[in-house]
Amino acid sequence: MKISLFGLGYVGAVTAACLSRDGHEVIGVDNQQLKVDIINSGNSPVVEEGVGELIRAGIENGRLRATTNVDEAVGATDMSLICVGTPSRKNGSLDTDIVLRVCQEIGAAVARKKRPHTVVIRSTVLPGTMRNLIIPTLREHAGAEAQISIGNNPEFLREASAVYDYDNPPKIVAGGENEAVAAQIASIYEGIEAPRFLTSVDVAELVKYADNAWHAVKVAFGNEIGNIGKAVGVDSHEVMKIFCKDEKLNISPRYLMPGFAFGGSCLPKDVRALSYKGRELDLELPLLNSLLRSNEEQVARAFDEIMTYGKRKISIFGISFKSGTDDLRESPLVTLVERLLGKGMDILIYDRFVNFARLYGANRDHILNVIPHISSILVDDFDRVAAHGDVLIVGNSDPEFEKLPAQMRQDQRLYDLVRLKNVDELEERYEGVNW
Repeated sequence: MKISLFGLGYVGAVTAACLSRDGHEVIGVDNQQLKVDIINSGNSPVVEEGVGELIRAGIENGRLRATTNVDEAVGATDMSLICVGTPSRKNGSLDTDIVLRVCQEIGAAVARKKRPHTVVIRSTVLPGTMRNLIIPTLREHAGAEAQISIGNNPEFLREASAVYDYDNPPKIVAGGENEAVAAQIASIYEGIEAPRFLTSVDVAELVKYADNAWHAVKVAFGNEIGNIGKAVGVDSHEVMKIFCKDEKLNISPRYLMPGFAFGGSCLPKDVRALSYKGRELDLELPLLNSLLRSNEEQVARAFDEIMTYGKRKISIFGISFKSGTDDLRESPLVTLVERLLGKGMDILIYDRFVNFARLYGANRDHILNVIPHISSILVDDFDRVAAHGDVLIVGNSDPEFEKLPAQMRQDQRLYDLVRLKNVDELEERYEGVNW
């Protein structure tokens, strides 16, 4: 493919070098003449192992060159990748000025080119930037008649190992205004073996931030466990070696899908105890200390959203912190119900496991003595509870609840804490807690 690449900094130089190596004809574009001259002389404008050799080879075989001329680059190529920087402003917001300026220049060049062109944002931009800023800017400057396709293609390159990461990415994410654009973007990486995800520009934007935020969380988590370990005389590296061997729960997709708050007899208690131990040791543990506060915020958020419906009759399906158990200890659903009851809501609850426990289970005393106000509104008739509420709340992932959308009345609304499967037909009558 013939590709123009805007921004010859770290990401741009690496991407240009690797694309030309893989057989694409690449024109690098930068407004700094020095970077253009460095590329055209067969050298790398960044310090990164292997990049200089690839640039030199690209210049020698004619598949790579650089220019400051936007019209020249756009006119000679079919696709433009934008790899310019998006630094932080003093207030922490993202500075998109350079991206927008380049979009204006490319859009105007596409208008003069009068042929189809694809523009791909490889720079890191916040969710909503594509829809609200980049796409409108490109289309405005390209003109109504322009055949312009727009996408997003986040990079996953680490400094000092960028060429290796380009060739061995954890994934290839191509976001487009439609699937055809996403497929076109992904095709430039033909020959690279990695999971491929063709998605929307919005998902592609947030994937990059989810990755980097998770990496930051991992570093902070490891360091705070290390702080505790050092304070109590435990080898934290040995602890984390064992921790990382668990690929079923620890290093896995488990617990990472957005949903409701955590609860049960273990997580709240143990996080609370670890935070207390940190205070006892005079340790600052901002990440660990924020976990319960973050969890409480999820309950508050769900409560506030449900209250905006202005409905008094509420049905709740699932009151235990997860399906298949009768354990109500520190269930966030109990907390939610108690807040709703405090506002005078007329509530019925269906949970087959808790109903059984109320009669026979090991948690019978807890249900009858600690939370008797919950026990009194537990009903063992699914259909009765389904008919009761103007708002239906699905609280855990019991498979039985999948049949609920099909029997809802037109005047009922569903608030989902677990992400049921068959909800498309509900349209505006459906809302998820985090989706």
